[in-house]
Amino acid sequence: MRTLPTVIAYRLLGGVGATVLSGAGLAAGALPVGAHTAWWSGLRQLAGPGLLCGYAGLTLLVAAWWWAGRHPHAPDEVVDRRSAALTLLCWAGPLLVAPPLFSRDAYSYLAQGAMVLADIDVYRHGVAQLGGALAGEVPQMWQQTPAPYGPVFLAVAAVVSGVTGGKLVLGVLGLRLVALAGVALLVAYLPRLARHCGVDPAAALWLGVLNPLVPLHLIAGAHNEAVMLGLLVAGLSLAFEHRYGTATVLVTLAALVKVPAVVGLLVVGSLAARHRGLPASVARTAGFAVGTAAVVTWATGIGYGWVGALGTPMYRHSWSISSALGRVASRTAGRFGLHLGDAPMRFCLALGVAVALAVAVGVWWHRRRLGPAYALGLVLVAAALLGPATRPWYALWGLVLLAAAAHGRARPAAALGAVVLAFVALPSGFGPDVAQAVLAAAGVLVGLLAVGSLRLLVPPAPVGLAR
Repeated sequence: MRTLPTVIAYRLLGGVGATVLSGAGLAAGALPVGAHTAWWSGLRQLAGPGLLCGYAGLTLLVAAWWWAGRHPHAPDEVVDRRSAALTLLCWAGPLLVAPPLFSRDAYSYLAQGAMVLADIDVYRHGVAQLGGALAGEVPQMWQQTPAPYGPVFLAVAAVVSGVTGGKLVLGVLGLRLVALAGVALLVAYLPRLARHCGVDPAAALWLGVLNPLVPLHLIAGAHNEAVMLGLLVAGLSLAFEHRYGTATVLVTLAALVKVPAVVGLLVVGSLAARHRGLPASVARTAGFAVGTAAVVTWATGIGYGWVGALGTPMYRHSWSISSALGRVASRTAGRFGLHLGDAPMRFCLALGVAVALAVAVGVWWHRRRLGPAYALGLVLVAAALLGPATRPWYALWGLVLLAAAAHGRARPAAALGAVVLAFVALPSGFGPDVAQAVLAAAGVLVGLLAVGSLRLLVPPAPVGLAR
């Protein structure tokens, strides 16, 4: 009976799964609403079968990742980085050319970049102010929402939008290349951070870079978390190597992509305080951070509106645990004849933020036992789950750091969480109805049957450290 080397087998399995998912995206992905060609319209009629096939491919990809985690790794950090990069290329390559998947955020990024080029204040106006076909790709409930992103990312989005001339296919590809650069920073720096935290670099790459949320959301979804996390991990790694000035600049740039990264400055300051004393470290870190923010804001010409736009995630249409509780509270009050307006929603959103802050305080209290990177990962997980807005890819805020720093039961818990979150979003980016949920479940079953059949027909041959 023929066998395959284990590494080749799981790379091939994940690549096949990603290819199936990419093809399924042509019918069931987050497709442009303005595409009305005959062949595209015909594919749209196959959304049901496409959804089933997409979840089957997704199951193959997740199974390949889990399989890779059970394979022994080489102790050489350089080999691990190269191997992880090659594996990620096999799994993410097909997704680079797929339609947007699991979210329509890429269209928002391109529209906001076009607004910057048109000198429209993205922190005061939604994409409706831009108008046109590009803005029409953004869901209606977000048309009036200001951008919640920092000037670093909006400048990048403006460059991509300008270079691609507003063309959707080229624009999405450009955003994915930007995301790929962020992931490349993760591949380069996550093993270094893991080594400083006493974690096997190969295990960190498996959990933090190869986990299915990265190819599915950072690359296929082109989310700006890729840039944020790449800069954050690079900065933290350099902070452990006593390069505090450069670390502060990189973490500040990460926060100027998305604001959650700003808590990384606490880690940089705390590490610097071990060698320079607390007052001097706080002053130096704050000075570098403020200076970086001022220079970037001036250089991009976008202005300081990003400070006031930090409340955008508190928008009532955002989905999160706290907003879900707010909706339940509003409906319950209505049944008792109480019409409280937005008060229940605002209370629950504020409660979620308060609980996340309480978790942060508790983690900070135990930071010496946990270690700074582990503590930061837990804080970011709490922010992602309890904050006013939650998406599956938000979990990567903390998951990447837990991959580099967590020990014991936290690692399998994080891995299981990644598996669950990989399946919760539809390729279209919208919530499922009953029929779609059934098709998705059927697709998972088909994928599991395919994995079982392949293992029986072509059993892998363990080959030690083959790369």
